[in-house]
Amino acid sequence: MFEKYDMLIPQGVIFNLKEIEDMKLIKVDMAKKLIYNNELEVVKIGKKIHISRTELIRYLVANTIMADDCKGELE
Repeated sequence: MFEKYDMLIPQGVIFNLKEIEDMKLIKVDMAKKLIYNNELEVVKIGKKIHISRTELIRYLVANTIMADDCKGELE
């Protein structure tokens, strides 16, 4: 699974919340909630919050559910 996200997410070390929203991965409000709940690790530079590419991939892999696992929820 990591390989798929590695190809989809642009190369870079860290991204600010707006850049992540522009990638259509996580909206800024949702990212702030995840940060507040300690589900995403951040890098703070000055007053700006950034998320590393590695952390973003880790979160996506950890929260990816295979299609077979959620069939019951769709019915």
